[in-house]
Amino acid sequence: MKAVLSIASVALVVAFGAPLAVQAQNYPAKVVRVVIPWPAGGSNDVVGRVVMQKVSEALGQQFVIDNRAGASGSIGADVVAKAAPDGYTIMVHSTTHVGNAHIYRKLAYDTMKDFTGVGMLSAQPGVLTVHPSLPVKTVKEFIALAKSRPGQINYSSSGNGSAPHLQMALLISMTGIDITHVPYKGGAPQVTALMAGETQASFATVGTVINHIRGGKLRPLGLGSTKPSKALPNVPTLAESGVPGYDMSPWIGVFVPAGTPRPIIDRLNAEINKVLAMPDVIKILENQALDPSPSTVDQFNSILKADYEKYGKLIKLTGAKVE
Repeated sequence: MKAVLSIASVALVVAFGAPLAVQAQNYPAKVVRVVIPWPAGGSNDVVGRVVMQKVSEALGQQFVIDNRAGASGSIGADVVAKAAPDGYTIMVHSTTHVGNAHIYRKLAYDTMKDFTGVGMLSAQPGVLTVHPSLPVKTVKEFIALAKSRPGQINYSSSGNGSAPHLQMALLISMTGIDITHVPYKGGAPQVTALMAGETQASFATVGTVINHIRGGKLRPLGLGSTKPSKALPNVPTLAESGVPGYDMSPWIGVFVPAGTPRPIIDRLNAEINKVLAMPDVIKILENQALDPSPSTVDQFNSILKADYEKYGKLIKLTGAKVE
């Protein structure tokens, strides 16, 4: 009886496993829609278009970009959550995806249950940046000044619950400084306010401030990641600058609807990683201050879980909510 069950079990594996393998081998057999829930021209859009064009060329099928901006990416994410889990609708989204789960009181989807991570595309390192009028040149000097002027230093962000907001919230929680949050609607207004002196400090993605830093209009103090930035090679990390243990590294990654066959996910992951190793792609992304960051499927999903919990704690700490 045991032998019969064993043979039957093998038969089931063959019957159901073989079609999945064939499906992955033949994938993609039609046009793939790539939903980017952000406007054209931003970091998500740039990396998504560059990488997916190369994947399209390698697989011999069109990967069509569909920008579905709005509500911090949650409008486009809802489209993907409700799509068929067959590999023909994928999403390019940032760390904001896991932050939205905590910042919005109600979403039309479940962030952790309705998606599966395919792999990471790039890191989006953030940098603590100040207006040149602020008399500080290091992280330690910034912390000391903030403690001597409680509530008097304003910092801008790209919105409540955004990566820049939460990066600064983590710094505040780890150092005990008291500075005032001024949220703006997007990265461009956030940086414009800093340059105009409306705010004195900001945690911004390197790509949004690099030209202003190079032009001497803004001053970088420390990176939020634990790795150095090729765009700012002389800027230390916060962990090296008196805030041991500080680590908050926003990213951009690829997702599919939950239930998408693993062989298809693995094939997409493999092709994406090949593209991220191409010298011309590396150069394009690094020129945008985006660090190519290939990963396995399991590594990326582990990062998703860890950041989901980290963002949840920080958003609870800040009390930020969007109705």
